[in-house]
Amino acid sequence: MQKLSLKAASPSDRLRPIEPKKTALLSIDMQNAEWSPELVAQSKIPGSPDAHKRSFLDRLDSVVIPNQKRLQAAARAADVEIIYTTIEAYTQNGRDISLDHKISGLFHPKGSWEAKVIEEVGPVGDEIVIPKTASGIFNCTNIEYVLRNLGIEYLVIYGVSTDQCVETAVRDAADRGFLVTQIEDCCAAEEEDRHARSIEAMDGHYCRILSTDDMMAEFGRVAG
Repeated sequence: MQKLSLKAASPSDRLRPIEPKKTALLSIDMQNAEWSPELVAQSKIPGSPDAHKRSFLDRLDSVVIPNQKRLQAAARAADVEIIYTTIEAYTQNGRDISLDHKISGLFHPKGSWEAKVIEEVGPVGDEIVIPKTASGIFNCTNIEYVLRNLGIEYLVIYGVSTDQCVETAVRDAADRGFLVTQIEDCCAAEEEDRHARSIEAMDGHYCRILSTDDMMAEFGRVAG
């Protein structure tokens, strides 16, 4: 990727198409704790503890997971790296997780089922999975070191929740000099308006926003 001086850079550079060999998909927190067929079924029972998550789980079930499957298949066909992160402690008792996650109760023990990537959109072969113990993957893991070793300059980011861990990853990646694309219909937040507000805040400032279809079409144009 051409390095730009302040005078040479312009807003149009944010819209630059990816280069497959320098690109990674980054899947944020698509783990069993967030979605499973059992959670979907439970959310449909009036009065159940998961009933308040019904719209979130329905969006994951009907929109986000199907789109992520298509996006990941297209990325593999274009020889694009796919990296996953999940919230997972390094310990069984969670003594290592961030203070905010302790306060918020965001704790999934090392090796637990809840910490595993959802199988339908999970890793294939030796695709990389990086556990994190705070919301911002760039703040609590060595992902930047890994991305630099891989020669990555473009990141395609998606997952949950749009206005929390995904938004943090987008902002932090942009601050570290990556060109970021966020896939709107591969993301979800607990409430629809929170998703919409986050997408609006990100678009044209820290990243470009594309749909799954648009990103797949770009993979097709730049592959080879």
